[in-house]
Amino acid sequence: MVTITLGLETSCDETGVGLVSDGVLLGQALASSMDEHIRYGGVVPEVAARAHLHSVNSCLREALAEAQLDLTQVDAIAVTSGPGLASSLHVGVAAAKGWSLALGKPLYAVHHVAGHVAADTLEHGPLPDRSIALIVSGGHSSLLKLGDLATDPIIHLGDTLDDAAGEAFDKVARLLGLAYPGGPSVQRAAVDGDPAAIDLPRPLLNSRDERHRYAFSFSGLKSAVARHVQSAQRNGRPIQTADVAASFQQSVVDVLVGKAIAACTDHAIDTLLIVGGVAANAHLREVATERCAAAGITLRIPPLRLCTDNGAMIAAIGDLVVRSGAKPSGLEFSADSSAPLDRSLLI
Repeated sequence: MVTITLGLETSCDETGVGLVSDGVLLGQALASSMDEHIRYGGVVPEVAARAHLHSVNSCLREALAEAQLDLTQVDAIAVTSGPGLASSLHVGVAAAKGWSLALGKPLYAVHHVAGHVAADTLEHGPLPDRSIALIVSGGHSSLLKLGDLATDPIIHLGDTLDDAAGEAFDKVARLLGLAYPGGPSVQRAAVDGDPAAIDLPRPLLNSRDERHRYAFSFSGLKSAVARHVQSAQRNGRPIQTADVAASFQQSVVDVLVGKAIAACTDHAIDTLLIVGGVAANAHLREVATERCAAAGITLRIPPLRLCTDNGAMIAAIGDLVVRSGAKPSGLEFSADSSAPLDRSLLI
């Protein structure tokens, strides 16, 4: 039976609604409150939550219009119930519960990061039976071993020990006086820089401690950039922003790609997914493409429009969960801002 799943994403500062049927994206809409956070240098939870309240119904109407559907034609609803900003999550969960109750449609509480992985299926089709996923975003840096995304446990090979990759980009951008968000700003600055200009560490890349073989740590790298900047300021030298940005970006990319390829090789898995907001970084995509080809690994990265938070990815994971025959979550669950990533369906 073909079903239409509506997905709602409100974990941070993007309000996203998507509609997916049998792995095909029918329509989507996205509203961002990023411009409202720029002056603060980061996301303000209360501002984000109010923006979700303002945008959620208009995004729903826009996504339905693009899909040429009526709300009554939706068969199931999926919503991000965690992790994320608590106040933002509550807006989405409350809206999804209201739609579910009003329409009499089943509701599924899904994990935000599983949605990022599922987003790739909208572009490249079903996942293989086994794959490795590298999740890189403002709050997450993880290497995961995947089976069936809808039904199997998600195995963590390694996670960030401190700063996630996207968080490190934001902090380095502030050190260099670049605009928020840091990822795009550092990437733009790095275009004219020399990635070998500054000798920066590759944290844990060749760690002899097996506990850290697949783990990430970018706090020390950020500190190394800070020391370089502070030394230049003390000695009256100009800060070569482009070179610092390019060297920092290269270090992050070397660590991410190196550990991801090691995970694939060690576990005899020949498919690697790179997903999340940092997957939009052009240099990461270029280096990963080159090194995966050399290692005989199939690389899958969603298009840019599906890398950052969006409703399509939640509809995608909801679609997979619905088609797996999973039991709906009901209406009793709550938002969980620190939800662990063990399975795609949280409740």
